[in-house]
Amino acid sequence: MLIKHPRFILISALLMTVISSFTANAHDEEKHQNKSNLFVGTQSDAAKTVRAFHRSLKQGDKITARKLLAENVIIFEGGGVERSADEYANHHMLSDMKFLAEMNSKLLEHNVKIMGNTAVSVSRSKTTGTYKEKERNYESMETMVLENQNGEWRIVRIHWSN
Repeated sequence: MLIKHPRFILISALLMTVISSFTANAHDEEKHQNKSNLFVGTQSDAAKTVRAFHRSLKQGDKITARKLLAENVIIFEGGGVERSADEYANHHMLSDMKFLAEMNSKLLEHNVKIMGNTAVSVSRSKTTGTYKEKERNYESMETMVLENQNGEWRIVRIHWSN
């Protein structure tokens, strides 16, 4: 049975407006709450180690970058793997430093969870700039596993992808 009474139509329209407004507001609140969950654990010492590593790569500080890696670090990137801090320091680290020196990077999300002597850092970044005359504009993801070794956090695993 279809009701065509003008008052019923008006009430129905108002009710639909209120419901859709409530749904939109609830959705906006959900988005706002999710934004606050994008940066978790970032004041921990493990997170500070991750930031120091990024900073040292950007600034070309090979000594600090190397020091923050565990000797037996494993680094996965672009289908390749490096199986020690020395291998990375003597091979891919220098090209990473040259590249990052030319790029602008904005951290979009960073979450660090500590479980005893182990920490897991996951992040997303937006990278833009020009390198070797080619415009770059992409989002990348990073996973790092850190271990607390003798009171200092060291990076033991890295996985980079974009």
